[in-house]
Amino acid sequence: MRIGELARRTGVSIRLLRYYEEQGLLRPTRDGNGYRNFGDGVVDRVLKIRGLLDSGIPTRIIRDILPCLDRPGTTQMQVVAPQTLANLERERERIQHRIEELTADRAAIDAYLRCARPRVRQTIETCR
Repeated sequence: MRIGELARRTGVSIRLLRYYEEQGLLRPTRDGNGYRNFGDGVVDRVLKIRGLLDSGIPTRIIRDILPCLDRPGTTQMQVVAPQTLANLERERERIQHRIEELTADRAAIDAYLRCARPRVRQTIETCR
């Protein structure tokens, strides 16, 4: 499929898809006219990349771990550099910290809503 179709199917802009290619995350083939041609499975790959980026993992780490994610359930693990593992462990800790912060933020919003909802009802009834 061409880059425009991939953008449409994934909701990722053509500009970002080109950036992913520059970063070594996508490797399309080229048609005789120079157009990019993406193979099967690339939609899932782009969605995995988006998910990892949305969680805050930088492309340099995604590039290292993406081959493992392309083959889920495989028992054969490729050799991983110790620095890659250390980077990924740091990112995991950062994500865990962010999850804890978001959980606390959600609890604060829930508490506010519990207090605010009865007051909204009272205000509406008073205005009638």
